[in-house]
Amino acid sequence: MEENEAVEKLYYSMGDVTTMMNLAPSLLRFWEKEFDVLAPKKNKKGNRLYTKADIETIKLIHFLTKEQGHTLQGAKEKLKSRRQPTEKNMEILASLKKVRQFLVEIREGL
Repeated sequence: MEENEAVEKLYYSMGDVTTMMNLAPSLLRFWEKEFDVLAPKKNKKGNRLYTKADIETIKLIHFLTKEQGHTLQGAKEKLKSRRQPTEKNMEILASLKKVRQFLVEIREGL
């Protein structure tokens, strides 16, 4: 899926989200049970429909649990008490990774 196409959608299916985030659907369903801030809408068939805000929350949960190594309880506490600073740290880390990748590409081109 192209990045521009993803921006235009209002709702994303579970398949879209798991592909975007490279997550297993079972992990996403588990996080929904564990984190009350993550509650996607469901259509009449019961399919989950994620908004852009839901996806940002998933990214934050992924960052806290997989990249920072927090326990589920620690991640819950961070989301409740220090969400904005944590989001800022996640954005900074993503920017630094992009810069690093760019520098590596330049070095390989020399």
